[in-house]
Amino acid sequence: MSPRSASVNEELRRRSQQRLLQATVDLVDEYGYEATTLANIADRAGAARGLVSYYFPGKRQLLQSAVHRLMHTELAAALAREPVPTGDDAGRERLARAIDAILGLARDRPRLMRTHMAGILQAEGFIQCAEQQRLAELLRETVVAYGSDDPDTDYRLLRALLMGAVVAVLLPGAPMPTARLRAELFHRYGLDWELGDPPPSSDDAPEPPAGGAPRQKPAPPASPPPAPPAGQAGSGPVPDNGTDADAEADGPAVSRS
Repeated sequence: MSPRSASVNEELRRRSQQRLLQATVDLVDEYGYEATTLANIADRAGAARGLVSYYFPGKRQLLQSAVHRLMHTELAAALAREPVPTGDDAGRERLARAIDAILGLARDRPRLMRTHMAGILQAEGFIQCAEQQRLAELLRETVVAYGSDDPDTDYRLLRALLMGAVVAVLLPGAPMPTARLRAELFHRYGLDWELGDPPPSSDDAPEPPAGGAPRQKPAPPASPPPAPPAGQAGSGPVPDNGTDADAEADGPAVSRS
């Protein structure tokens, strides 16, 4: 029997890693991070226990790579979904699909994504890996298609906004509805509500303004008119109309029936 070629060995290694990454997201999603061991992951993937440590330095790094792979594959599938975006509006459709793909993971796999976000805030922080780089490249290509003049900066901003939205969805005790967060993100980028993968109309979020126009900065309040000089109209004591002046000074007036 002739030895396997280098390309065959590389393909076998790639498949082994993918099975381990898939087993990790499945087990953490089902049982939680603490209850999932490296031995469990190896058993689910049908791999030797030592193979996990050979590919990954620890469980935390394994989980980050696994979730980044999940995010990358979900985003790639969303962008490639038929009909593939084309024409002048393709960039806006791609961005809408990207936002919906990441928010969808927070909505559909909350335990997994909450564990992932918590891990990023640990001492190890944000771990650079091949799967994370694939996700980053897809997001960067998305902002380029959207029309960014500064893709590196705009990619980092989009990543920060998506991470913040995921945290808001998963915040224990005070979660935000994904549809409302979607509305805010779509509003910011001027995306029409029907782009991407809109949630059911029953979701409790208002649609963005027609046309998806970005929200404008509110105008500063007008300055009050100057007080008239003494002796002119408007000056002098205020007539007594029955209002308790001391109560008004201490706080807002209470309406009287």
